[in-house]
Amino acid sequence: MLGSRRSFLVSALGARLLAQAGRGAAFPSAVRRYPDPLTEFDVFLLTDPAHTSLLPAYYNRAITKNSATMLFTSDRPGSPQAFRMDLKNAQTRQLTDATDLDAASLTLTPDNRSFCYFAGRALYLENFTTLRERKLYEVPEGWERCPGMSVGPDGTHVTFAERKGETSRLRMLTLAQGTARTVVEAPFAIQDPIHRPMRAQILYRRQDGALWLVNSDGQQNRQLKLQGGGIGPANWSPDGRTVLYLNFPEDKTQLTTIREQTPDTNTDKLVAKTSQFAHFGFNHDTSVFVGASRNISSPSLLLLLRVTRREFTLAEHKAGNAELVAPRFSPDSQRVYFQTDRHGKLAIYDMHVEKLVEKTDLEGQ
Repeated sequence: MLGSRRSFLVSALGARLLAQAGRGAAFPSAVRRYPDPLTEFDVFLLTDPAHTSLLPAYYNRAITKNSATMLFTSDRPGSPQAFRMDLKNAQTRQLTDATDLDAASLTLTPDNRSFCYFAGRALYLENFTTLRERKLYEVPEGWERCPGMSVGPDGTHVTFAERKGETSRLRMLTLAQGTARTVVEAPFAIQDPIHRPMRAQILYRRQDGALWLVNSDGQQNRQLKLQGGGIGPANWSPDGRTVLYLNFPEDKTQLTTIREQTPDTNTDKLVAKTSQFAHFGFNHDTSVFVGASRNISSPSLLLLLRVTRREFTLAEHKAGNAELVAPRFSPDSQRVYFQTDRHGKLAIYDMHVEKLVEKTDLEGQ
């Protein structure tokens, strides 16, 4: 009888918690701090590893300009939903109640008042304060969406790609009116489009990793000249002058490198060799890089100083797949955020690096 009553109480509690979940539901902090076994630096586990939590795509905005709020997804409600975390007290709030939400597509708008995401075939814009969503677009029948989506630096357009058979098209859509147009078509799958800061151009990737650049009006569509080998994560420098990317040499005995391509001159140069970075990020002035090593014997998170080309170990990441660590700096460069499944499912972590990295000027972000 006691066992039955206990089971009833547990079931009742679970039902009540589920009833409280949903758009607008608030959850207390789940933060846990621990010293890294390798460096003894403090690491903060921000989300519960019993649930899968993910940051948006590395080129999308996940942290507000004042570094006070983080946008992420979690399947805590039973399916992936968008959440907002107050980084001062780590309390979270559920923002969506969507079906088939694409975690990678999530991104803040530049004014930090709204966010965009794809759920299934539909693109939405939602206000942070009111949680009112507006359906902007739906992928037409006969087409399927390609991986990747981004909102431009001025917050007026969202860009994504669609595919039909072997053909794909790069699309731009106005956030105000929801009007879509095709920028360019290609005989291959287009993915991961990223607007160029300070220029009316879009960087995008071909399935084999090659990087292409096209004007927003569809003119001057061309492949960028890059170092031979595999092309890893690539992103614009904040000033829009160069593309920083990881290069994986064809010779597996050689080290992964960070390289920099300047589209205006079509030149490519070495920035630094790395301890086999699988993914990386950089601070606002690109003076410091953070990378996740795929070295099996030392799966670490490292800082790399551009001027000296020297690395500094922050912590072990011990992720099952180093590419998923996807480290990035906060806008002020005082924290590093990353994700790993070392304690269970993929969860989000951060480290305070204000004693190691200078605070960066956010003007122009």
